[in-house]
Amino acid sequence: MDWQVTGDGPAVTAVMRRAGGLALAFVVLAGAVLLSLLVGSEPVGAGRVLQVLFDDDRSDVAVIVYDLRMPRTVLGVCVGTALGLAGALMQSLTRNPIADPGVLGINAGAALGVLVALVGFGIGTFRGYVWFAMLGAALSTMLVYAIAGRGPGAGTPVRLALAGTAVGAVLAACAEGIVYLDPKSFDEYRFWIVGDVAKPGMAVVVQLLPFLAAGVVLALSLGARLNALGLGDELGGALGVRVARTRVLVGLAVLLLSGIATAAAGPIAFVGLAVPHLARGVTGPDQRWLLPYAGVLGGTLVVLADVLGRVVLPSGELRVSIMTAVIGAPFFVFLVRRRRSG
Repeated sequence: MDWQVTGDGPAVTAVMRRAGGLALAFVVLAGAVLLSLLVGSEPVGAGRVLQVLFDDDRSDVAVIVYDLRMPRTVLGVCVGTALGLAGALMQSLTRNPIADPGVLGINAGAALGVLVALVGFGIGTFRGYVWFAMLGAALSTMLVYAIAGRGPGAGTPVRLALAGTAVGAVLAACAEGIVYLDPKSFDEYRFWIVGDVAKPGMAVVVQLLPFLAAGVVLALSLGARLNALGLGDELGGALGVRVARTRVLVGLAVLLLSGIATAAAGPIAFVGLAVPHLARGVTGPDQRWLLPYAGVLGGTLVVLADVLGRVVLPSGELRVSIMTAVIGAPFFVFLVRRRRSG
């Protein structure tokens, strides 16, 4: 009896610690959301925001909160959650601590899809070209898996990473060629390629929510199988995990999550790269906890980066992709140096 208590005690304590940390992360995310509704070119008090949210208010403040700040805040949470989860999945799938969703060529495929919509079909609205971006991301992912699935070592993490890098480089070159041949497309394309959550409205967010929900559910369901694959393909297969099927499902989850995030906000760097490391510092390698932590922390990072981008300049704003790079790059350098020291 004493052996069971001492054996189970540390495990129960670890679960309680991780659950408490996840609850705290949700609280921090809620605080970031409230801060996003308060801060901007026109500061609004917390009491006034709560009054707008819970009362039938049609004042100018309500317009600022509902029409301007609420859509970008909700989109920031969605994009950050998607990128955080996608980054954690990619690092687990490729067993590469510096992998991010771009490894599968998703960003390059989405960028090429946007350009095809602009140049080939004359679609210049976000609600129109977002679906071309999703299609481009899907086709690039399928191409990467098709290339990596042939020859010796088919479907291995190394083959996926190499195929994704090659496909991404080719698609990026194609996009640059289109911009060079049709300079008019650059005017619209440059706003998307920088990466921002301020432009799309709530209607776009509603359209993307089903894809996000499907990606989140699929990602969280893969935690136990990714734990088994972390022991190696042979041992994971011996434990009953279908290795090839699991890799395809991970790729599908990354496509859904990173595809909708990139299509909606453009490429946003360092979220999928740095957030899983931050989550791993709390949860360890257990994917069942790492994935939800990465999602919550990713949403928090993007929302806070958007808030900082509104106030860092005396006039005007910095786009969220610039702020995530400013925040994420030094943090990631710190992580790398600490890992090397260890």
